[in-house]
Amino acid sequence: MSLFETVNNDIKKAMLARDHARLEALRGVKKEFLEAKTAKGADGELSDEVATKILAKMVKQRKESAAIYAGQNRDDLAQNELAEVAVIEEYLPKPLTDEELTAAVKQIIEQVGATSMKEMGKVMGVASKQLAGKAEGGAISAKVKQLLA
Repeated sequence: MSLFETVNNDIKKAMLARDHARLEALRGVKKEFLEAKTAKGADGELSDEVATKILAKMVKQRKESAAIYAGQNRDDLAQNELAEVAVIEEYLPKPLTDEELTAAVKQIIEQVGATSMKEMGKVMGVASKQLAGKAEGGAISAKVKQLLA
């Protein structure tokens, strides 16, 4: 079952359970998925890879919003955003641990044949594609810099 179908089924379950917070988060996910499916140049299908990227983007946006709300002493709004993050993260693959990320980046560096910081762009290009949804871009970038330095 694709992520899109899974989210659709879980929306129905949340409606039956009267779980308002979960329902709102899942409706937001479905909206983003539908927009991606019907976007100009899209073929009307949504692969799980694209769906995972959309989910990762949504999590990042909500975490940033929660930080802004917390900074403005609007803890009620921050809690809503963090509740949505928790729901959305259930559909993302398990994030890599620091050791797994280090191993993956080392393998990519060997694969690309990079030896210095000048080749960080090559490594990041490959790493971003291979590790999409499994690790945040900032964490990948920091690990590449650390290993190439």
